[in-house]
Amino acid sequence: MDRRQEQQERPPETGARPRVVLGVSGGIAAYKACELVRRLKESGHEVRVVPTESALHFVGEATWAALSGQPAGTEVWETVHEVPHVRIGQQADLVVVAPATADLLAKAAHGLADDLLTNTLLTARCPVVFAPAMHTEMWEHPATRENVATLRRRGALVIEPDVGRLTGADTGKGRFPEPEAVFAFCRRVLARGAEGVRPDLAGRHVVVSAGGTREPLDPVRYLGNRSSGKQGYALARTAAARGARVTLVAANSELPAPAGVDVVPVGTALELRDAVTEASKGADAVVMAAAVADFRPAAYARGKIKKKDDDEPEPVALVRNPDVLAELSRERSGAGQLVVGFAAETDDVLANGRAKLARKGCDLLVVNEVGERKTFGTEESEAVVLGADGSETPVPFGPKERLADTLWDLVAERLPAASPSGS
Repeated sequence: MDRRQEQQERPPETGARPRVVLGVSGGIAAYKACELVRRLKESGHEVRVVPTESALHFVGEATWAALSGQPAGTEVWETVHEVPHVRIGQQADLVVVAPATADLLAKAAHGLADDLLTNTLLTARCPVVFAPAMHTEMWEHPATRENVATLRRRGALVIEPDVGRLTGADTGKGRFPEPEAVFAFCRRVLARGAEGVRPDLAGRHVVVSAGGTREPLDPVRYLGNRSSGKQGYALARTAAARGARVTLVAANSELPAPAGVDVVPVGTALELRDAVTEASKGADAVVMAAAVADFRPAAYARGKIKKKDDDEPEPVALVRNPDVLAELSRERSGAGQLVVGFAAETDDVLANGRAKLARKGCDLLVVNEVGERKTFGTEESEAVVLGADGSETPVPFGPKERLADTLWDLVAERLPAASPSGS
């Protein structure tokens, strides 16, 4: 993230700066939280670091105090006259624990309060985010899974850890997400304000496709499109920030993986179709934001197609790709599953969008006008969300996250009532 983008993400000047409490528990990933403090401070937040005693074995108290500009004690007996074990949580706009160890998750789930951080968690009435980091066996242990489910049922946001290199030579699920991704997650939670206290997508599983498919012509050439994947990634980030379990099927995108999101990389339309079909089994909602190629070359050349002097190239024969959106709408996995499509149009935008909505059979269709300098690759979007029920919701020009949140608002109000399991 460059400095200009960070400046754009600063909260508006409204007097008091948003107060973020960063809890740090005793895992090797504690050093990565230093970068999170820097990003929060530079984006205009007031940060108070509350480490556990174990965390100080990895990063010292002086480092936390210097980075945050605030004291960073661990004990409820320090500065007792200020009642820190109550005041810190009461005054926070967001509490994020990063990293959150298995021990810390267990204490939080059972309401234990034996140090300043766990006391703060009990007094917080703002959104609470946990970013776990631990070995795979610990993350997958039934006790940890039950503790996570308990916290999610209560409204806490527990980010799914990444898959990758762990301490030593071990590899698996349990890696701390990149600080940039955790920062983006927290920023989205803060943007929702009080609504983030009870995530409206908690217990839901949503599938989002993003990016643009590429249909190979020979080993070095392909048919593709201008989609960057930014809108789909914004949808994945905002859904995770609202409590959903998110599977992101990403076609040829180089964007960093959003924190807490399971990313399935694909290349072609056929690969995307298979991945989305598999991921959508039992999902509550499927949002097809990817730009899927309508056609692919009928034949693939095993070697690079050579240019011949004075000869025109042979015509490239094309065949149709499957209509993934129509298939998902027709063959829904589970009662009540919502299917959302995107329509990129260059003319007669609304008329073409309404026709496509009827033709595809989806519940919602996001219609936007595209072009060389419109929508594709930009940080902003403008669209109209059409509903199969005849509704029409305009989304004014603004950040792609605004469109994403508007869409999830429409999805959430249409989902059948469910008792979130937190799984």
